[in-house]
Formats: sequence, C-alpha cells, structure tokens
Amino acid sequence: MSNAPLLQGSIVALVTPMNNHGEVDFENLKQLVEYHVQAGTDAIVSVGTTGESATLSIEENVKVILKTVEFAAGRIPVIAGTGANATSEAVTMTKLLNNSGIVGCLSVVPYYNKPTQEGLYQHFMTLADASDLPIIIYNIPGRVVTTLETDTMLRLAQHPNIIGVKECTNLDNIAYLVDNKPDDFLIFTGEDGEAFHALSLGADGVISVASHTNGDELFAMVEAIEKSDIKKAAGIQRQFLPKVHALFSVASPAPVKAVLNHQGFDAG
Repeated sequence: MSNAPLLQGSIVALVTPMNNHGEVDFENLKQLVEYHVQAGTDAIVSVGTTGESATLSIEENVKVILKTVEFAAGRIPVIAGTGANATSEAVTMTKLLNNSGIVGCLSVVPYYNKPTQEGLYQHFMTLADASDLPIIIYNIPGRVVTTLETDTMLRLAQHPNIIGVKECTNLDNIAYLVDNKPDDFLIFTGEDGEAFHALSLGADGVISVASHTNGDELFAMVEAIEKSDIKKAAGIQRQFLPKVHALFSVASPAPVKAVLNHQGFDAG
C-alpha cells in the first residue's frame, strides 16, 4: 500500500465550532487547529462524527475541510471525513477533495440503510476504485446500527487504496485485525476509554475526542506504551477513564463542546 501516509499516535476528531446563528465559526476553528499544532497532536480528522458531518451540508463539509487544511499549513496532517449513507454522495465528497492537501479520507459505514456484508463490501470497493485519495474505514455500529465484520474488513484491506480502519467495536475485533491484517494496514481505535488496551494490543493509534481537553494525558500514555512502560501507561489510563465517561455522558460532541467553552474556546 504505497499510498498509505504515516499516521499513528493521537489523532483528534476535531469539533466544528458554531456561532449563535448555527453557522460555522471559522475564527474559532483556526484557534482550535493552532492549539493542536502547538500541542503536538499527530493528525486532525476534519468533519468526522465529532465535527457534525451528518448535519452539515456538502458545501459546509468541504469548506470546513479546506479551511482546516489552510490553517494547518502543512504542519499537521489533515484527514477528511467524507463518508455518507449514499455511495454516490461518498464518491462525490471524496472527489471534491482531490488535490486539496488532505492526506486521506475517513469514510463511515453507511447509516440507516443497514446493508448486508456484501453490500458494505461493494460500497467501499466502489469508493476506493473512484478515489485518488487513501481511505480509512470508520466502523462504528453504536452510531450507524450496522457492523462491518472483521472478515469483510480484511477483504477490503486487500484494496491498495483502503489503508486502515477506525474500529469502534471491541478489543477482540482489534486483536483479530492486528493478527490478520496486511503488514501496512493501519488500525486505530475510536474509543478513548479503550486506547490503552488497543495500543497495547498493537493498534497504531487512537482517533480521539478526549484529546481536545485531555490531550496531555493521552500523549503521555501513548509515549509510555511506546517506551514499554506499561505500569505508567496503565496509571494514566485509570485517571483518564472518568473524564472520558464524562465526555460521552450524552451524545458527542455536546459534552466536549461544553468543556471547550469552559476552557475558553468558543465552540458553540
């Protein structure tokens, strides 16, 4: 998979700040991007679930992504959320971002339609064939009600344009994927509360909500695991867990936006 960018560690699924009129607040978006550049976050996902992709128009989606790339100015990789429940819409979103400066696309398992495993396979194969950009599949059955099974994921991993998965199922599935994936296929957990375990099992990183507000702890835990200091990493995780639970006490991204507002970032 020669088109796979080097992505690992702590990746933030960035919120999309809004003003009181429900419009995107680009000035505060710029401040959030700058914060993550300076904090040492490894990459940004722009307009994923946390960025409210499902409720932004295609025009808003594209503008937020392009502005995020502009604000990042090559200092941090940007991954674009381009998934949709309609295959044609996912293809359109991805093509609109060709040559935009993003390093890849995060494409969610289609929601509401509840496709079969073969339907999911054909959806992502169609997207991968049509895209000039590398694709990370986003498997989150808690949001979309449909699960991309591990064997289907491993079939898709053979496509040179499908470079990884953000896996939000369970640790058994992450372990199975780590054991059976192609060597250069990337595995990220999307569950902050399972970051310690997933990374210890061999996942490449975490695509995180908590890194907005507790990035220092997450970075320290990742570093400790990389240095094989499991006792230190586990201690950080134990302190980290109650904060993660608070950030998901109601549907995300409402709690993390509330904390950001309290910390001085006007997220809306």
